[in-house]
Amino acid sequence: MRLLVLGGTEFVGRAVVEAALGRGWEVTVLHRGRHPAPPGARPLRGDRTGPDGLAALADGGGWDAVVDTWAGAPRAVRDAARLLRGRAGRYVYVSSRSVYAWAPPAGHTEDAPLVEGASADAERLDYARDKRGGELAAVDAFGADRSVLVRAGLILGPYENVGRLPWWLGRMARGGPVLAPGPRDLPLQYVDVRDLADWVLGAVTRGLSGPYTLVSPRGHATMGTLLDACARVTGGAAELRWTAPEVITGAGIEPWTGLPVWVPPGGEMHDALHGADVSRALAAGLVCRPVADTVADTWDWLLSLDGVAPLRPDRPAVGLDPETEARVLGIAGAPEV
Repeated sequence: MRLLVLGGTEFVGRAVVEAALGRGWEVTVLHRGRHPAPPGARPLRGDRTGPDGLAALADGGGWDAVVDTWAGAPRAVRDAARLLRGRAGRYVYVSSRSVYAWAPPAGHTEDAPLVEGASADAERLDYARDKRGGELAAVDAFGADRSVLVRAGLILGPYENVGRLPWWLGRMARGGPVLAPGPRDLPLQYVDVRDLADWVLGAVTRGLSGPYTLVSPRGHATMGTLLDACARVTGGAAELRWTAPEVITGAGIEPWTGLPVWVPPGGEMHDALHGADVSRALAAGLVCRPVADTVADTWDWLLSLDGVAPLRPDRPAVGLDPETEARVLGIAGAPEV
């Protein structure tokens, strides 16, 4: 198979490139040169936000599929898809669950209402409408039968440049009492970036099309199994102090960002972020590795970087400062759960 990856040097794109190379595919990467292309890929240089940013593709030949992870102005997807529609068999756009109108209820499927106001021709708006605009651009150029819309949820694993799992691992490595947001059995949904990459390549080989919500089944992991794994792989010096959700939110800690991954149970936020029906993706071959493997492999990757993960400049910082954590842990009578 001949694969073109637009990007391909960080997180999701890099995982796709490495998975394709591992299958013996011929992989071309168009990137801006900020990071080296994975060894074995054919590198092309281009900045799709600038004039003639796709010029390197002019003589690039043809491909069985294109994988695009773009998260900015939809017109960049529009331009790439229009250029490639006669030279590639399929366009895989890695979108987001954010394209569903907020807040999708528990059990929502790919048929849930979508955000309004998106356009394939738009300049940058906001994350949700940008991703939906990218979807529209892919379908407009390749048609519904040759485009795959990968509506990924929370993505974890090696190469993460958003900081969620790396923050938890770094916090566990420091040891001592750790504010663990309860309940322990709170179900989570996420996808390991390598499982996402394997699914994308499978979608190409099987000729899939249309939208797919791509995260693990509900309850594939819990806050307990995730944080226990983090504590274990970092040496076991952390002492998890499981704390009730109302204590955490009452202290002004923001779910999802203050304590990454976590949102309190029972509300629309948890239903939206950790409550999707992913039966369509499972039927189409999604296989999710154990959370312990995701955590251990991410820790090994962090150790190779001296424990400091790269962070995307366009994403807000996540995680709790030590002073706030100590204050909440010191609240008299804070119940453990």
